[in-house]
Amino acid sequence: MPWREVSVMDQRREFVLLAMQEGANRRELCRRFGIHPGTGYKWLARWQADQDVSDRSRRPHTSPGRTEAELEQRILAIRDNHPAWGARKIVRCLERDAGGSPAFSTVHAVLRRHDRIKPRPGGAVASLRFVMPAPNLLWQMDFKGWVRLGNDALCHPLTVVDDHSRYDLCLQACSDQRGDTVRNRLELTFRRYGLPEAFFVDNGTPWGDPSGERWTRFAVWLLKLGINVIHSRPYHPQSRGKNERFHRTLKAEVFALRHFRDLAETQRAFDAWREVYNFKRPHEALGQDVPASRYRPSLRAMPSRLPAPEYDSDEIVRSVSSTKAYVSFKARLWKVPHAFCGERLAIRPTSNDGHYGVFFAAHQVATIDLTSS
Repeated sequence: MPWREVSVMDQRREFVLLAMQEGANRRELCRRFGIHPGTGYKWLARWQADQDVSDRSRRPHTSPGRTEAELEQRILAIRDNHPAWGARKIVRCLERDAGGSPAFSTVHAVLRRHDRIKPRPGGAVASLRFVMPAPNLLWQMDFKGWVRLGNDALCHPLTVVDDHSRYDLCLQACSDQRGDTVRNRLELTFRRYGLPEAFFVDNGTPWGDPSGERWTRFAVWLLKLGINVIHSRPYHPQSRGKNERFHRTLKAEVFALRHFRDLAETQRAFDAWREVYNFKRPHEALGQDVPASRYRPSLRAMPSRLPAPEYDSDEIVRSVSSTKAYVSFKARLWKVPHAFCGERLAIRPTSNDGHYGVFFAAHQVATIDLTSS
């Protein structure tokens, strides 16, 4: 399936919402969104004057004449619009949109009285979490399990979530899980939001290799961009809890409620829900704030050309064949990972006599032991 750009209205809304954040570099955002600064400031002015086409609520902040029945209808309306939201999120929405809300227990009782909630299956949820201290230090990336569509095709949802803010940076309906597919999606994500310091991924394709090799062509591409790749422990998906939790939310709020005909319809639903998730949906782990309240685009912009590793002039540098994963050293051929075919690697001595490390920039990718027979 060819890459489908999000709609013009989706781009306008996201640009305005990011530009309104404190400390936002608006001219840099204009460049990343591909718009003239004058156009960007025009959108901001329209937003501030309530002339934008966004779906902002026009309800008054206070309603002195509101009756109990009207309040219940508002609670039920929020729940019906977002069937997977609980009482805490509804309380937060009422506080944000109307300036006040009844107690959590009151909202919960209304939902129970009108059969909008069911008891939670299983025991208590986990409470221990780790979180990065700032945005863009770590992004979590994964494919949610495939979903069969109405035309019998498979949809593989690609998701990227910022660890600090829970901001969803990429939500794409992909037809496969190939490295080229992921790279195409990420290139547009990087141009919009900048580069993270690191990615946290599992060991499956395309970030892992079925043969067990640590390095893949996809990982090498990220290294050239200065992005470290951190793999989770095998068979421990809970270590990537934020991404796993995002997948459960995606299932509950999108896939559990609709059946999609094809990838295009799925992507339209993703685009609409992603705005709700990032800018409107209160998040319990964020103290009922929205992810956008804690996210800022990265200061590291996507380069126009892919950088290549640089080595000192006095280093031993070898070029790996484009077809055979070996380097020549001391009249012998030494095996290196296939992902580095066609790349230049440096051979550096270690503290042990007769032992050398093979490096791609600052990353050791193989070992040479001259003492072996």
